[in-house]
Amino acid sequence: MRMLVSRLAFTLLLSAVAVNSQQASDSSRQPITLTLVQAEQIALKNNPQVTVGKLRAMIAHEFVREQRSALLPTAVINLTAVDSNPGSRIASGGLNNPVIYPRAAEGAVLSQLITDFGRTTNLVSSAQAAAKAEDQNEIATRAQILLVVDQSFYGALQTQALVHVAEQTVQARQALADKISALTKAKLKSDLDLSFANVDLSRAKLLLLEAKNNAETSFAQLSAVLGYPDLQEFNLVEESGEEQVPEADPTPLIQQALQQRPEANALRLEEQASEQFSRAEHDLWRPTVSALGAVGEAPVRDDHIPNWYGAVGVNVQIPIFNGFLYNARAKTADLQTQASHQRLLDLQNNIARDVRIAWQDSNRAYERLSVTRELRQQADLALELAQSRYNLGLSSIVEFSQAELQKTEADISDTTAQYQFQLTRRTLRYVTGNLN
Repeated sequence: MRMLVSRLAFTLLLSAVAVNSQQASDSSRQPITLTLVQAEQIALKNNPQVTVGKLRAMIAHEFVREQRSALLPTAVINLTAVDSNPGSRIASGGLNNPVIYPRAAEGAVLSQLITDFGRTTNLVSSAQAAAKAEDQNEIATRAQILLVVDQSFYGALQTQALVHVAEQTVQARQALADKISALTKAKLKSDLDLSFANVDLSRAKLLLLEAKNNAETSFAQLSAVLGYPDLQEFNLVEESGEEQVPEADPTPLIQQALQQRPEANALRLEEQASEQFSRAEHDLWRPTVSALGAVGEAPVRDDHIPNWYGAVGVNVQIPIFNGFLYNARAKTADLQTQASHQRLLDLQNNIARDVRIAWQDSNRAYERLSVTRELRQQADLALELAQSRYNLGLSSIVEFSQAELQKTEADISDTTAQYQFQLTRRTLRYVTGNLN
């Protein structure tokens, strides 16, 4: 009896675990409710490209510290032990002829750059400008990710709306096909009418399949840009937005874009960094003045060596000739500066072009809204009239099918126009540097 009770309890426990697992699995499959703002925040947090941009900026700032270290003193501690043939000398390998004594000693060496007449400071300034350029590149990467998120989000909304249109079309044509089938069986409609109705129904089903496939593709794109490795199901929440009238003149937008686009700011800073680096390369011909100090003791030593030592000195290094290396480096830096300037000019031209194109697209999309809305209304009216005429026997199934097709095309055009206008507005914000 006890064994039977134990088995029953164990079975109930397994059933409870299975139910909980199934509930957890079902909850994990629930779609994620997502607004556009939430999607942008998730992308900025999870997308690897944003992280790469931050890391590149951090690397550039560390390089500034590397260049600035040349202006600070350098201190090292040396521990030395030497065993040798007493009184022996190094006789080969150089012009000097030092004596080697057995010893054990410790000491410290301190060196400090006094001046290199601006070369190191120019290198530091160049590194600082390059680091600021990487900061702008990080901002540009964020804006690009946000634009891709907006495109994917509105694309997913558009495909969802088109799926809804296709489903309504299938339902309407299915109802019509069933009605005509019944009338055909009652000898009130011909087989030709039934064939046309079935053809229209098949077209609607193909439209629904294509719309669902496009919706799944758009969700895959949205999942990827949000940083999810797997396909996610989203319940997209469309925020109500006003149909903002586009600007009348693109010239102010172009000026705004040239000042605010992070790509342009990055290239300006890169040009400044190239100029500072070019100055540093020209400064290679200038002397370098540095100071050096050393102090220490030798507890184990030869009788010829005192128990402690100390010295200070100043070294002036004046370049004379190095096979035209410095000339080549300076010329290369000058050419790189010119190339940076030309890249900036090319980017400015491209920015002006992109703003004009985005402005034109926004205007055309805004104008298309009223046209597609009117087209949808006229298509609804035409379908009602065609259906009435067909029900009264005043027209053929061909006229009614054509009206249905025009209604479906008008619904698709109007739905597409609404989301395309929102997307063109976001694109215009991006090209003017206001998407951040």
